[in-house]
Amino acid sequence: MRRRMDWIFPAWKDLIRMQNLTMTRNSNNVLIGMSGGVDSTAAALLLTQKGYHVTGLFLDVLGNQTEETEAARALAERLGIDFISKNIAVEFDSRIIRYFCDAFAGGLTPNPCVLCNPTIKFRILAETADEVGAFWIATGHYARVVYDSDDDIYYINKAKAVSKDQSYMLYRLPQSILARIRFPLGELTSKEEVRQLVRTYKVGNEEKKDSQEICFVKNGDYADFIQQRGYHPSPGDFIDANGTILGRHKGIVHYTVGQRKGLGMTFGKPMFVIAIDQEKNTVTLGDDDALFRQYVKGQDHVFTGHETEGVAFPSNIKGQGIQAKIRYAAKPADAIIKEIDSRELTVQFKEPQRAPTPGQSMVFYSGERLLGGAIIKGE
Repeated sequence: MRRRMDWIFPAWKDLIRMQNLTMTRNSNNVLIGMSGGVDSTAAALLLTQKGYHVTGLFLDVLGNQTEETEAARALAERLGIDFISKNIAVEFDSRIIRYFCDAFAGGLTPNPCVLCNPTIKFRILAETADEVGAFWIATGHYARVVYDSDDDIYYINKAKAVSKDQSYMLYRLPQSILARIRFPLGELTSKEEVRQLVRTYKVGNEEKKDSQEICFVKNGDYADFIQQRGYHPSPGDFIDANGTILGRHKGIVHYTVGQRKGLGMTFGKPMFVIAIDQEKNTVTLGDDDALFRQYVKGQDHVFTGHETEGVAFPSNIKGQGIQAKIRYAAKPADAIIKEIDSRELTVQFKEPQRAPTPGQSMVFYSGERLLGGAIIKGE
């Protein structure tokens, strides 16, 4: 697994970037990440309507996205905005794809977007904005940024379109980014409102479907992708909670906590993946009831406004009533951070949560305000 500081900008870079750009906040130049989809298109349109001079940036993360690059370029022309593309495949491969494969091979279920946002996407947006003389950066994420003058901290709030909210994916962004970001879609109330905006301008992609998969795994078959990358997991044992062998599994990259389908065996009753042990190469199976946890441990935690090395968490967070999500699609659940130090924390939920999955993020809120998050640890 990667070192803690791989997840965030070093503090000195935060300070230098903020100092260099403080005087340019009144600039109307904005660099927006463009995927060619409806959301980034709508965000670019909204920024143009507000008088910004918009430049689109397409990031080729695979090094072979010529068709996607040219589609984004043509879209920028129809929108009447400038356009830049960058091939970042080498860095993306070494920092994101390799992390993804290593984590799965280690029995975890990673969320690569959580790592990519601070270390790749938003960092490169900020660096490229500096190159073209833009202070502001933007994306088509559904979220909002607010400045709290009492705390002197920029926070992320949930989007008004609650069902589309993407704040969960953004909890590791540092202050140097939040001070510059624009999320135009955060104020809209539905995806249909976004599509209608794009239809009005007739740019041609208003009915394009949302991407549902990880961008570098096109068919959704993670195990196949990992094996194509040269990882060859060994078969091992399915066991129950007592260690009794129930059968053989195909290799731990094929499984995730909470999984029922695709086990390759029948057991006479529904069985679920309860735990994965990479060292012993075992997959523990059990009833659905065995998936529920009231206490969940996390590591590599960050809290908004407290990204500086050595200041891992705000002093008043322990014991505070919060809401926490243990996966992107989960509903926020009432919880308390019971124990916390610089290495890990323990969260107690009011009601037990189903299948907290090692490698996924546990993200903390106070109402609509994003507080921070952590990577879920195994037991």
